[in-house]
Amino acid sequence: MSREQASQIVLGAIADDFTGATDLANNLVRSGMRTLQVIGVPSADVALDDIDAVVVALKSRSCPAADAIRDSLAALDWLQAQGARQIFFKYCSTFDSTDDGNIGPVADALLERLGAAQPEAQELPQTVMVPAFPINGRTVYQGHLFVGDRLLNDSGMQHHPLNPMRDADLVRVLARQTSHRVGLLNRATLAKGAPAASAHLAELQQAGVRHVICDSLDEADLEVIAAAVVEMPLVTGGSGLGQALPAQYRQKAWLAPVENAGRLAPASGAALVLSGSCSRATLGQVEHFLGRHEGLALDPLALAEGDAPIDDALEFARTRLFGAAKGPVLIYASAAPQAVETAQATLGAARAGELVERALATIAQTLVAEGVGQLLVAGGETSGAVVSALGVGELRIGEQIDPGVPWTQTQLAGREAPLSLALKSGNFGGVDFFTRAFDVLIEQSNAVEVGA
Repeated sequence: MSREQASQIVLGAIADDFTGATDLANNLVRSGMRTLQVIGVPSADVALDDIDAVVVALKSRSCPAADAIRDSLAALDWLQAQGARQIFFKYCSTFDSTDDGNIGPVADALLERLGAAQPEAQELPQTVMVPAFPINGRTVYQGHLFVGDRLLNDSGMQHHPLNPMRDADLVRVLARQTSHRVGLLNRATLAKGAPAASAHLAELQQAGVRHVICDSLDEADLEVIAAAVVEMPLVTGGSGLGQALPAQYRQKAWLAPVENAGRLAPASGAALVLSGSCSRATLGQVEHFLGRHEGLALDPLALAEGDAPIDDALEFARTRLFGAAKGPVLIYASAAPQAVETAQATLGAARAGELVERALATIAQTLVAEGVGQLLVAGGETSGAVVSALGVGELRIGEQIDPGVPWTQTQLAGREAPLSLALKSGNFGGVDFFTRAFDVLIEQSNAVEVGA
């Protein structure tokens, strides 16, 4: 890779799950950055000649902290080798984690590696924690995270099957994950503008505060934070901050204006939805879809008995995707909390999740090979399993479907046309997301063909 290529990378991001990576990449594209998402740390050269930002998608949100640290540091080393000016550690806007991590441990490790590369620095390395995504209803006030008008622990996230969030006080949550001091940049300070925010961050740093939770009620707050932290080697948070940073890069002449940052090739092939998320938002989307199209439910308890449910799902999909009617079709393991708890009580949480992920990944791999060209996947863990099964290495980021979710494209071996792929975080999207997403893709494809 040439030095000219490496010098173009302004932002290098490390995301702790695949849908979170796509969420951030979506907002970077919307703010005018040509963005590539890579799945895992690349083992070979990646073409970066027309790319401003690279997002490395890991599956490190719910794994042991030591594994998350190892993978995140490998991603950091690779991004630094590409010449990234700033590093962004991306996690969910609902701060999904446990008391053991992985947000705190990974942030500590990244700071320490970056600090070691700057031995002349005299101050304790510091970063900000900015999970807020106001347009999607995630806001932070006095350090407390809200989902809409509800505190995090009363939003449905307290029932998350892997990382139940039962405390909305992020200062308190993060303090349980790190041995370093945690502070707060509150709304009153943000209202005074970027200079006041920068001064407060400096005061906290001098007082030994390494991690700073940032209040954010609206886009203006995120813009103030972005202006205050643009020179920080490491920033962390949700994709809302990612949408605010590119304007600061342009002010510093790091980023040139571009047109059609999210332009993709026309879509083709049958349309399929796979859903493993059990979030409230996804359950509503499943119900809405089933009122208009056909779908088939997968039961983890039945999957534990063998592969017959997978075979049934494949036959169900084939007759509806490749016959006279071309779909879209939904195959889902999304279920209400009581059903999830029943399956987990019988199989164990890890085993139940693994069965669902394997089944949906197998279905994706089989049907894409048979002609599916438009694939929508709901759920971070499910998306990770599907992307891994398909052997996806890179995703070019296209235009937005809903806040936080774009269409992407990837070129798979053995396929002439690219695969159009949307990876949706469980909590994201309007109730009609599963149906409207394909309308958006058709509109994008028509616009490309008209402009060709």
